Amino acid sequence: MYTADSLHNMFIGAMCAAGSLNVDQYGYPAFILKILNFILGGLWLIVNYTDNQVYDYPLVKKKYVMLLILAPFILTESIVQMLYFLNMKADVITSCCGSLFGSDRASVGSDIAGLPVKISMIGFYTSFVIMLIFGIIYLLKRKFGRLFSLSGGVFFIFSCIALISFISLYFYELPTHHCPFCILQKEYGYVGYILYAALLTGAVSGLGVGILASFNKISSLSNILPLIQKRLTLLCLFSYLLFTGISSYRIISTDFTLGVF
Repeated sequence: MYTADSLHNMFIGAMCAAGSLNVDQYGYPAFILKILNFILGGLWLIVNYTDNQVYDYPLVKKKYVMLLILAPFILTESIVQMLYFLNMKADVITSCCGSLFGSDRASVGSDIAGLPVKISMIGFYTSFVIMLIFGIIYLLKRKFGRLFSLSGGVFFIFSCIALISFISLYFYELPTHHCPFCILQKEYGYVGYILYAALLTGAVSGLGVGILASFNKISSLSNILPLIQKRLTLLCLFSYLLFTGISSYRIISTDFTLGVF
């Protein structure tokens, strides 16, 4: 994200990473693949770490199967990223984030930006509360681990939607500026890096709890597995609380309003 954002000064029409990624047809696919591979790679590291904690390495076969699944995604990302850089043309006039996420453009970004703010808020905060409840129950009673993991993944999706739909608007204090990348810039205190780091950390750690739940019946992991899952749960809750807290504080503290409250 930093690289894409730093490149925007090189292209006419680009105001942030949104324009840089739109320079050619490979920018956004490369960006999406990087997010996907970050999550998949993080899950593999969790499995690998767990496997290395016990004497008999019970997850060796499973983690190498995961590597075989992950390898094509990494290779695809590398190829698409290479094509993205090779196809950059300095004389290309790219689109700014205002047009990419504007309501008059037919795209996924504009569709999300066009969602009713009230519905987006309800979905965001409802999914957060559900995830939080399952997380607390799992910490206290060791129940609903898979449901917590699933709810964490769902909250990640709702958070990405909310970031475009309404959260970014409160940082920009503009009712039509839905760009999820401008918050990476100095004018907004680089808060985007904290938000994205919290989101991705929460997604990996939350999904990791569900992945490890598949190994509950392996006897050699019976002592270490609950401890690792507890740490992942705490990390997930902290990360998502950080994201929600920063976003909510901005919504409450600014004089800007979207007429929801």
